[in-house]
Amino acid sequence: MFALIDCNSFYASCERVFNPNLQGKPIAILSNNDGCVISMSDEAKKLQLPFGAPIFKWEQFCKEKNIRILSSNYPLYRDMSVRVMNLLSEFSPEVEVYSIDESFLKLTGFEEHNLYEYATKMRSRVLKWTKIGNVWGIGSR
Repeated sequence: MFALIDCNSFYASCERVFNPNLQGKPIAILSNNDGCVISMSDEAKKLQLPFGAPIFKWEQFCKEKNIRILSSNYPLYRDMSVRVMNLLSEFSPEVEVYSIDESFLKLTGFEEHNLYEYATKMRSRVLKWTKIGNVWGIGSR
């Protein structure tokens, strides 16, 4: 059995950890050199700001919709990713980091566990200790 853990709107979530005033507000994170939208909060997605949008074409839209535009902060995102992955390694000796906000956990030998409860515990611990929301799935190959 394997678990897949994916952090929600990771870059936007990381920004909110260190700036709680952004909670509940639409935010968009820009790529290197502030070119294109690479991450958004759910609130910005609902306003239909396109992912990958070149910001120079969407600045007026963002102003009208009160979407807060932020430059990317890769050292912050990397640090938060390491924190999340370290927490996940407490749940399985085999963690394969797939991307900065996703990983697979091998759950061999966990047949005696209630995997729903186990995954819920993982999700809750990541949220509690990092403030990063996440979703998970469990399945076999």
